[in-house]
Amino acid sequence: MREVTHKIDANGLSHFVRDSGDDDAPVAILLHGFPDSSAVWGKVTPLLVAAGFRVIAPDLRGFGHTDMAHKVSDYDIATGSVPDILALMDALEISNAHIVGHDFGAPVAWTLAAQHPTRYKTLTAISVGHMRAFLDAGAEQKWRSLYMVFHQLLGLCEAAYRFNNWALLRKHWSAHGDINEAIDLLGRPGRLTAGLNWYRANASLKRMIFTPPVGSLGEEIVSIPTLGIWSAGEKYLTEQQMIASAKYVDAPWRYEKIENASHWISYDAPEALAQIMMQHWRLHA
Repeated sequence: MREVTHKIDANGLSHFVRDSGDDDAPVAILLHGFPDSSAVWGKVTPLLVAAGFRVIAPDLRGFGHTDMAHKVSDYDIATGSVPDILALMDALEISNAHIVGHDFGAPVAWTLAAQHPTRYKTLTAISVGHMRAFLDAGAEQKWRSLYMVFHQLLGLCEAAYRFNNWALLRKHWSAHGDINEAIDLLGRPGRLTAGLNWYRANASLKRMIFTPPVGSLGEEIVSIPTLGIWSAGEKYLTEQQMIASAKYVDAPWRYEKIENASHWISYDAPEALAQIMMQHWRLHA
């Protein structure tokens, strides 16, 4: 499998990007979440490339080997990460792609698909549904999201996660497929705070409680074919918030539930995940 890595200057930061497959193959852009990097797609990428796709997997801002931004507000999805991905596509001369997001990568993908439908053939949202559906999912989802309140505590959260060889982080994210690698990356100076700033910029109490302004992240309708994927072993997100996302898609919608997988489907069920995504892409090529 051909895989190269790029360091691309875009939107004021240097971005690390994994680029796998033939240059002229259909492109799929895979976006990770917390506490991950593009390495989270390591089991899925070879399957997609073998089937004839080119996979672009960047480290999102602040994660992995991509630069950290300076302010909490720099991690706002709509004004930070969305322009990042568009700039990376332009730098790689990719005019059109399938967009995929997991965890925090999912709201980035939802927003890209909603705001720039001509740049994407399809959307695949893994684990996290449309932000409006997430916010309206009820008491169980709010209970599952309580850890996001803890993530707002600048300094205290960092100290608690680092204490006793990262014992709390290891416990909370216990299903992670390679938690030691994730901790190695987060353990570098400033990196844990950078990752937590995604929550501070996008999942603050204000955003969790109050409706975002019209036209901002969480209100827009997606007009391209969309696939929602949720796993039966999901700890942090309810099935309802994914199923209800259909209300915010004015295009073909498909929902798939994967059994025997945790939040990290790409580690636990890479073959099933790859097959479901490729069926979606080929149907809407």
